[in-house]
Amino acid sequence: MKKFSIIAILATLLSFNTSCDDYLDVNENVDAPDYIEGYLYLSGIIQQYQSLYYDIRATGPLTQMIGTSSYTTFATHYYSTGSDAGGEIWRMVYWTQGMNLENMINQSVKAEEWTLAGIGLAIKAYSWDQLTKYHGELPMKEAFVEGLLSHDYDYQDAIYDQIREWAHTAIEYLQKDDVHNYGAKISGNDWIYKGDKEKWIKFAYSVIVRNLASLSNKTDFVSKYAPELVECAGKAFQTSDDDATVTVEGKGESSAESAYNNFWGTYRGNLSRSYFQHEYAVQVMTGSVPKYDETTGEKYRVENNDYYPYELADEQIICDTLKDVAGHYDPRMAVKLGTTDDPTYDNIDNADSVKAYHYYGGSFTSTSGPIGTAPSFYGRNASSQYKGDINDGKGRWIYRDDAPYILMTCAEIKFCLAEAYFKMGDKDGALQAFKDGVKADIDFTGTYIYPGTKGQAAGGDKISKEVFTQLATEYEAGPYVGGLTKDQLTLSHIMMQKWIALYPWGAQEAWVDMRKYHYDIQYTGDYPTLNNGWSETMIDQKWDTDPTKVYKGLYLAPAQVQSRKGSYNTRNHGSPCYRVRPRYNSEYMWNVPSLESLKPISGTAENYQCSIPWFAYPGDIPTSL
Repeated sequence: MKKFSIIAILATLLSFNTSCDDYLDVNENVDAPDYIEGYLYLSGIIQQYQSLYYDIRATGPLTQMIGTSSYTTFATHYYSTGSDAGGEIWRMVYWTQGMNLENMINQSVKAEEWTLAGIGLAIKAYSWDQLTKYHGELPMKEAFVEGLLSHDYDYQDAIYDQIREWAHTAIEYLQKDDVHNYGAKISGNDWIYKGDKEKWIKFAYSVIVRNLASLSNKTDFVSKYAPELVECAGKAFQTSDDDATVTVEGKGESSAESAYNNFWGTYRGNLSRSYFQHEYAVQVMTGSVPKYDETTGEKYRVENNDYYPYELADEQIICDTLKDVAGHYDPRMAVKLGTTDDPTYDNIDNADSVKAYHYYGGSFTSTSGPIGTAPSFYGRNASSQYKGDINDGKGRWIYRDDAPYILMTCAEIKFCLAEAYFKMGDKDGALQAFKDGVKADIDFTGTYIYPGTKGQAAGGDKISKEVFTQLATEYEAGPYVGGLTKDQLTLSHIMMQKWIALYPWGAQEAWVDMRKYHYDIQYTGDYPTLNNGWSETMIDQKWDTDPTKVYKGLYLAPAQVQSRKGSYNTRNHGSPCYRVRPRYNSEYMWNVPSLESLKPISGTAENYQCSIPWFAYPGDIPTSL
């Protein structure tokens, strides 16, 4: 893995603040300045978080949040080593943030600029937490050692400890007295919290909660990790006002650069029709998870009902189809999902009309789904257009040119807490955290509603904020949230509501949860293996009627039910994907010997993407299989 430092952009920024003569006076390097003040790194470092959205092209399909006709190898859980696809987070941590972030932290510590140093370490903890959950083992200790041409890998248990240490040190620095008068140096370059130290402290605590929550299926979670999670959750995000988001300019064609628009906005066209809502997402959010015949795996056909052509499972976790009964309809579906109904936005302020919308999801690799065709995320069965007679404007909700990038939310943290309490046997605490999580996600969802204009086919959300608030109030008081008792609360309620809260911006974390619960694969022993969870051609998943199944309705592509029954690439040896390979143009070009030495599956093996990461093992990772 090579070491790079991006300083050209920062040099340009520096030139805005100094005269030409002064700039030349401090610069002995003819290509770039030898020293840059720490705060000048901050803006560029934060803006690199659009890389998370680049890699949702991979994790969205892996979680069945998104189908794709582009990243089909990820949708089918196999990809070769000859591509950098899915490698943007790797690139971000080691390169575009990389030495820029290291320099910012080190310079700030040396100058006792504790606020800037604390922000830098909080960012570092967050980024590395994302990286290791995504790829597993990483070069950490040797990542930025000068002069190395190859870099040894560190195992994930050590990386996890270091991430939490960085976060705790960030908190320590942010709590120190800082005598520096930064003026607008931090607030003008901090696109997340504008230099608000208290928010950054909550951010660092939330990173720790996120990190520990991924270990919740380990045998020693309750004794070793849960107490710290609960303690940190009390100091982490408490309301949706704490949510970590990156401001995006989003001026469409008027932006100086295309990348100043959100990756999911209409102007950049990335969500056009190559990515679309998956049938599983539609089933879960609309309360229409089907019932399967457990002897054949087939669905039960219903006559004379084109929209619900199959019998629905007796138990729905998020909502159900009794739309005329108050509290049974979850209005988040009208915001998070796309629908072709009401194309000219005439009825967005009519609750009954909104509740009558139809939603369709696609398959893993095609917009054609089991009951219809998935529209674009903007709500048309056509490629997105940001101008013309019929267009999608600047988009809607967080699929909008000027929508912020979502990094972490209060809702997610509350569901992490609910899961921890549930595992600890504290049903009262789990229920309260669960309800707090749903409320926080409803607040988050409503914040970014951008209603369309009546009578115009020019984009926007197909629900008004007023109707959303009305229906959300009913839903919160209904049987799936307010009416749920501690005796009724299950792990499925917590984890599936968390999945909804993460949709689709948090696909990376949703994939963490799905892997730690092993995709609800039926097996005996510590973790699933060939002939104990899957064969070479089919994965044996728990039926939805199994009380231990977490994600009701979830079946992988080669599972035993209708519309699945396919198979993975033979190089997977029957297993689903458990990690994304390191970036090809880094590791497979420059660092192969270090990859080869990894255990229990070598990083150069044809099935390395199926190597189960440490966080998903009940105990320590084995050295051999």
